[in-house]
Amino acid sequence: MNVLLTGSAGFIGSHIAEALEDAGHRVRGLDTRPGTGPAGAPADVRDAAAVARLLRGTDAVCHQAAKVGLGVDVADLPDYTSVNVQGTAVLLAEMARAGVATLVLASSMVVYGEGAYSCGLHGPVRPGPRPARDLDAGRFEPGCPGCGRPLVPGAVGEDVPPDPRNVYADTKLAQEHLAASWARATGGSAAALRYHNVYGPRMPRDTPYAGVAALFRSRLLDGRPPLVFEDGAQRRDFVHVRDVARANVLALERLAAGPPEPGGLRAYNIASGEPRTVGDMAAALADALGGPAPEVTGGYRLGDVRHIVARPDRARRELGFSPAVRFAEGMAEFAGRPPAPAKVPAGRAGS
Repeated sequence: MNVLLTGSAGFIGSHIAEALEDAGHRVRGLDTRPGTGPAGAPADVRDAAAVARLLRGTDAVCHQAAKVGLGVDVADLPDYTSVNVQGTAVLLAEMARAGVATLVLASSMVVYGEGAYSCGLHGPVRPGPRPARDLDAGRFEPGCPGCGRPLVPGAVGEDVPPDPRNVYADTKLAQEHLAASWARATGGSAAALRYHNVYGPRMPRDTPYAGVAALFRSRLLDGRPPLVFEDGAQRRDFVHVRDVARANVLALERLAAGPPEPGGLRAYNIASGEPRTVGDMAAALADALGGPAPEVTGGYRLGDVRHIVARPDRARRELGFSPAVRFAEGMAEFAGRPPAPAKVPAGRAGS
């Protein structure tokens, strides 16, 4: 296939470009950094003319371009909506004009808000945002919205109603809605890959918008301990960037072979299926780098959720995706140790 890859020079996009080429596909990149746009010039996904030129002769689009991170404050609202929402709208409009009918969209687990929970009295529940007064008092676990009892966290599936809690989450959900509208209007097919906590080589560092793994590693490389918010027991799913890249290839090939939902959007959790706590991850990096032990600060960020882990069954069943990089080897590599050879699971279409 001829694939237009937006965000092709970014952390995840650069790995997807390599994975697509390794699978025999031809990649055309779009990124704001030099050397990736038309005629070697940088291009912005909000530039309709540049997007239209790049779509000529394209069979499918893999849309990774976005402003990432949870946002620092409300001053970030215009930039997030401009890049993520307006940029996606421009891309979809130009795809419709060019007759390109296949889209894989980088979405995120942040669209869920809090993960899945159950109460011994009320069964499955979805707690609301945690109030600042509870967080200030060190009460980090959400209670049942009906009775206030402690909840048991579980794994979230793709059919759970979204409940975004910050500006980044708002814009990722908006991207999904726009893609679904595009698919219905044009008869195209779209897959939204809801990435969980992605880490690995080329992850940006030293930016307030970086992921927690990058922030921890930066402090350790400077000889300082990682600062772990809350009590460090927040559960997440850390998935390696090479697994995420392979999931994108599988999704593109699946849609090209015959989408599960023609004229619609299908969401997939892209996760390792091995939940870990944030404290576990900080300790693994500190151990791998021989650095100081993590410091649990008790601090918090409003808009953060307590636990969010996924069921990746749909991606395994429909895309043939299973993670290849285990947590221990991935963290060792991320810290700078040579990784052990990883087995790539069988079942990749086109391999």
